[in-house]
Amino acid sequence: MTTIQELIPVLQTAIGPVILISGVGLLLLSMTNRLSRVIERARNLLATSETQGGPPRQKTLAQIDILWSQARLIRLSILFAAISLLCAALLIIILFITALFGIEDAWLLSIIFVICMSSLIASLIAFITDINRSLSAFKVELYGYETKQEGS
Repeated sequence: MTTIQELIPVLQTAIGPVILISGVGLLLLSMTNRLSRVIERARNLLATSETQGGPPRQKTLAQIDILWSQARLIRLSILFAAISLLCAALLIIILFITALFGIEDAWLLSIIFVICMSSLIASLIAFITDINRSLSAFKVELYGYETKQEGS
């Protein structure tokens, strides 16, 4: 049976993954907000495109295509962040199980930690790629606006 004195270091070790869960949770919040904004923008552009014709419609459809790829990137980013959270939670559970039963399995803990961090890195890479992709949509919007101004 594990004593409370033996469990305290495990609790201290589990603080790191708990903080990770909190931080990644905040990232997930911003990612889901970003996804909802991309979807809302795409819906608005789609409604606008139905009343347009010619070159303005093509520019609007080009923006919608970019927004679609952005939504897919954000979804991927959310998926990897969720995997990272699941691994962090699993890491905490395994820390306690190994402490309670006296199991010495550093490899399992290490592998889960590496998967957790790798998923977080993949999530951030996808999120940064999405941010760059949003500049492409903005460029199409600006180009359309500049063309409209030149034609006036």
